[in-house]
Amino acid sequence: MFDVLAYVYEHYWRPDACPDADQLARKLTAVGFEQEEIAEALTWLGGLRSLSGEKSDLRAPSELATRVFADAELERLGAEALGFLQFLVSAGVLSPKAREIVLDRVTAVPKGPVGLDDFKVLLLLIFWGLGEEPDALILDELCADDSERVVH
Repeated sequence: MFDVLAYVYEHYWRPDACPDADQLARKLTAVGFEQEEIAEALTWLGGLRSLSGEKSDLRAPSELATRVFADAELERLGAEALGFLQFLVSAGVLSPKAREIVLDRVTAVPKGPVGLDDFKVLLLLIFWGLGEEPDALILDELCADDSERVVH
């Protein structure tokens, strides 16, 4: 599913440039993705559209509120993704509403926990779905492949 989402992000720079679900499914099939991956990705994208649209009933929590994570959220996130999420929130990159969208979309992933690289793909798609572009340094961090990093 994450490969399909990454493909969508790379080929459709804005959500409004992305074709409808049926046409997108045909294109993804033609590229060679498996039907199960396509179905999971389209379901995930549909949920993102409903949360990020103007008619969304998702209310932003107060900036002063403390967020307590549910067990299901912690199970899906895993330690690395949770740490990265906390970093983005504390750095002011994610608003409380965007954080709730992230948590909703993470729990919508069919299997967990979500690895850090896969979590970054989800974050890119969430920013994409919201029509927001993160700061250049954050974008670099989201696009970086941690497996190629050398730690001194």
